[in-house]
Amino acid sequence: MLEDAFLLRADHALAELFEVGAVLVIDGGVEEARGGVEIARLAAEMWRGDRTYLADPGRVLQVHDTALVLARGGINVVRRGEDGSWRYAISLLQFDATSR
Repeated sequence: MLEDAFLLRADHALAELFEVGAVLVIDGGVEEARGGVEIARLAAEMWRGDRTYLADPGRVLQVHDTALVLARGGINVVRRGEDGSWRYAISLLQFDATSR
């Protein structure tokens, strides 16, 4: 779903995929956003620079309501909320020259 929100450039939908107080870190900490409003702002900046994110997950490790998602372009920690929805708590995304 994170990939879909990036590809559709849906900042509101993207923000809803993150927990309250979640963190999104881009390119090894060059850019960082905390919380839905800042995450949506950072995503909009990325889109203006014609950058996007393709998940390409390689491995998912899950314990109860927490999962670690290892992907070619990032590492994510997601948690299942009381409503049963999975939301990102920590998202580290790395972009290479081909994603610009």
